[in-house]
Amino acid sequence: MGNFTFGVSLREIGSRDAWITKCRRVEELGYDAITVPDHLGTGRFAPFPVLAMAAAVTERVRLGTLVSNVPFYNLALFAREASSTAALLDGRLDLGLGAGHMKAEFDNAGLPWQNASARIGYLEESLGYLRKHFEDEGIEHPRLLIAGNSDGVLDLAAEHADIVGFAGLKQQPGKPPGTFKLDASMDERVAYFRSKTTREIEFNMLVQHVEITEDRLAAAEAWHEKTERSAVETAEDLLDAPQLLLGTVEEIAGQLESRRERYGFSYITVFEPYLETFAPVIRELQ
Repeated sequence: MGNFTFGVSLREIGSRDAWITKCRRVEELGYDAITVPDHLGTGRFAPFPVLAMAAAVTERVRLGTLVSNVPFYNLALFAREASSTAALLDGRLDLGLGAGHMKAEFDNAGLPWQNASARIGYLEESLGYLRKHFEDEGIEHPRLLIAGNSDGVLDLAAEHADIVGFAGLKQQPGKPPGTFKLDASMDERVAYFRSKTTREIEFNMLVQHVEITEDRLAAAEAWHEKTERSAVETAEDLLDAPQLLLGTVEEIAGQLESRRERYGFSYITVFEPYLETFAPVIRELQ
């Protein structure tokens, strides 16, 4: 049943010792990758320094951003940070890139907010800039993960990425920044991406919720209520959503098998709160 890659997105540092313990625990539980987000705000960390620390205290896990918010950055400075980190990680860096999606973060940083087309254009410009920078520095270019939902970002991933990232979320109109709903068009988005390339590319799914339970429907109903019934029309619709994993360990393992067959998702990332919860599923699938 193998051939999966399992990752966890770590969102909090805590103390230095807590970060070290957490990174080592990820490796101990059998995960293959540690990723970190790139957001602004209280308690948010700079991605590349924490990845360097994670590399120093682990041996085999891959390390990456999921994803770097490229429009935050001057490209020369971003390239310096990325290449320095790649050199320290000695081949273990997966450089995740995205076009940004939260206007409030740009406002809070005093950065201009551009429309999607301009942000995607800047992301495209960064790809050539980064490649040349790595070549000039004599550093091997890391594996590239490009994540997004729009045609433009998926087009870039089809041409340039080693890994394409799907999350299947959309900002809810009129709601506070970061209030998302599930995108029910996953089949269409994956089909669109597949129509754009014949290259071998790893498909990543960022899972939003994991719950080990004997009652999948009750778990779906609880999540439906928690999200104010705004994600999908009915709780039953959540049972097949690839963004959620609900059921017994054996049922979730089966869901991942069937979703790999349907969508191609072989690289599964869960959020930090589910680090321990998801570990038995990893063992089931190994």
